[in-house]
Amino acid sequence: MSVSTAAPDKGIAVVTVDYPPVNALPVRGWYALADAVRAAGRDPGTRCVVLAAEGRGFNAGVDIKEMQRDTGHTALIGANRGCYEAFSAVYECEVPVVAAVHGFCLGGGIGLVGNADAIVASEDATFGLPELDRGALGAATHLARLVPQHLMRALYYTSRTATAAELHAHGSVWQVVPRAELRDATLELAREIARKDGTLLRFAKAAINGIDPVDVHRSYRFEQGFTFEANLSGLADRIRDDFGQQGQQGQQGQQGQQGQHGEQGEGRA
Repeated sequence: MSVSTAAPDKGIAVVTVDYPPVNALPVRGWYALADAVRAAGRDPGTRCVVLAAEGRGFNAGVDIKEMQRDTGHTALIGANRGCYEAFSAVYECEVPVVAAVHGFCLGGGIGLVGNADAIVASEDATFGLPELDRGALGAATHLARLVPQHLMRALYYTSRTATAAELHAHGSVWQVVPRAELRDATLELAREIARKDGTLLRFAKAAINGIDPVDVHRSYRFEQGFTFEANLSGLADRIRDDFGQQGQQGQQGQQGQQGQHGEQGEGRA
């Protein structure tokens, strides 16, 4: 289980997450990811950061099992803060961040790609927020950066997923490619970005963030307040306790329609 950084080309840093079996990150994983992205962006030689993942899918959110093992609220607070730090690190990265998404991108994964500057996805990629099925709230802020408002609400309320092709049609995914071509296609876009002047790229990133119509930091923290309230009331625990049995039954009925929905077993945002 790790977060690693590589430099396959001049000016490009690839930050790769590898937390088997489904990249549902524990608290320490979110902080490690935040640190890696920030370090890559601070490096004066970096002009573009690629965010990638190993394994079956890009990201399955928070490690629910870590939360279930905790008898208090330490894991919940850690997950809330860790997600906030990781999402912020991607958004505030001093250079553009390109996300390379394969398989499932769920919960916290939406927070990461929603704050990225560009997304390249494989044909098998699916995107969604299973939060209401997991006793949680959050990352609607970031899903709203990927799809129109009414679609975001419908996806959020139903816990359904959208395909890479659907997000490409909405303009939020730059390119959809076969799974085997994902790395090459992502690096091709990163190289095109990295050919620009490094200082001007940093100015551009700061300028674009400065004119963003939504304060993603404030908006996401507002959502997290309701997540914590759901936990304090005991509602979240009841839903999480039922999650394994009921979730499996629901997945069997939806697998044909929802593609990767069955991969959501470990995580949420």
